[in-house]
Amino acid sequence: MAEKQKRCQENRLIDYQPYAKQREFHKELQREALLMAGNQLGKTYCGAADTAFHLTGLYPDWWEGRRWERPVRWWAASKTGEVTRDGVQRYLVGEPKDESQWGTGMVPKDCLLSSKRRMGVADALDSITVRHVSGGISTLGFKSYDQGRQKWQGETLDGVWFDEEPPMDIYMEGLTRTNATKGLTRITFTPLLGMSDVVSMFLNEEALEAA
Repeated sequence: MAEKQKRCQENRLIDYQPYAKQREFHKELQREALLMAGNQLGKTYCGAADTAFHLTGLYPDWWEGRRWERPVRWWAASKTGEVTRDGVQRYLVGEPKDESQWGTGMVPKDCLLSSKRRMGVADALDSITVRHVSGGISTLGFKSYDQGRQKWQGETLDGVWFDEEPPMDIYMEGLTRTNATKGLTRITFTPLLGMSDVVSMFLNEEALEAA
């Protein structure tokens, strides 16, 4: 029983079953997608699963979204280094303060190849490498909005996951990083800032498509 529990903890991705709204988010084929919902409704959990599927290429049978048949370059980010560590990193890798738990997040332990620590933020990671089903190696960088737009420049990416609402300039810079690959941007957040520029952009586009 202990060994079975250990295996389940080290491969949470295989047991992930999204509810209807999460599944709609996963199957969105447009480059930009937003999952906006209330607190504690599985937004970060969903975003972590979505990112892990792309990093590993271990898409489930029910998957209807974009697929990458090769290793990918991805970023995952939130408001600050601490918030990224406690949310995005914890959900993808495992408990930040206990390295023995790394590999109990959405990235399966046997796919988690290496990690690099971030300077200046205790227990935070700067990046990880992940084994892709093709045999290659995907890379994921952890970012934060408070680094400023300049720290978001220069890279070419296949995707960016924003957990918590980003400022418009950071969002647009992240989107630009995916232009060359026609890659994906995915946002998961509770709209605490009201009708912000980012929220308005998505809602106005949705209204135009409905019309």
